Amino acid sequence: MRIMGLDYGTKTVGVAVSDPLGITAQAVETIARKSENKLRQTLARIEELAEEYGVEKFVVGLPKHMNNDIGERAEKAMEFGEMLRRRTGREVVMWDERLTTVEAERTLIESGVRRENRKQYVDKIAAVFILQGYLDSLGM
Repeated sequence: MRIMGLDYGTKTVGVAVSDPLGITAQAVETIARKSENKLRQTLARIEELAEEYGVEKFVVGLPKHMNNDIGERAEKAMEFGEMLRRRTGREVVMWDERLTTVEAERTLIESGVRRENRKQYVDKIAAVFILQGYLDSLGM
């Protein structure tokens, strides 16, 4: 069973998928859209990728505040997760993603990726961290 990790942002969605055994997460792509509310094509692309990879479950990053409160961004992520569940009929798990983008940025810096090139990678790397955190919690 493969699982897809998603880092939902205002203009992009980072995508990662697990290996067939559900042990490791790999970056797939970053889906860009023109505005936050234009989700139809984004959802369609996620659905295509889910079919291509045989995904049975989604893990969507939940950007909570450091004090554990749920703010506007987290509410938008939960709405997105619900849309995804309704559209695909697959299970959607919301996963605490605090600091994953910071961690992804740090990883790219340590890897020597130039500042101007980091933007194209950071969301899908954050999706990897979200998904890997979830996979590790399963203890497989």
